[in-house]
Amino acid sequence: MKKEELKEAEKEIEELSIQLIDMLEVALYFAGVKKENLKDAIEIYLNGIDEYYANNEDEEMGVDEIIDVIKYIKKTKPKLFTNN
Repeated sequence: MKKEELKEAEKEIEELSIQLIDMLEVALYFAGVKKENLKDAIEIYLNGIDEYYANNEDEEMGVDEIIDVIKYIKKTKPKLFTNN
């Protein structure tokens, strides 16, 4: 792979990462996270993945697992959410 192609691929990966974080914020918002708590919720979500799946290293992250982590956060960090 040429240096230019590698730089372009890195740029695309960075842009996709930003879009994924934005989509995660949207998912957390619709799960009930208060708008002012979204940035904190992202960090908690990323840590929540490690906590929730500490004993399931072979588990792959799919839709069901993402939903489970959000439910786990709702249970362990209820103050982030609008209904609390």
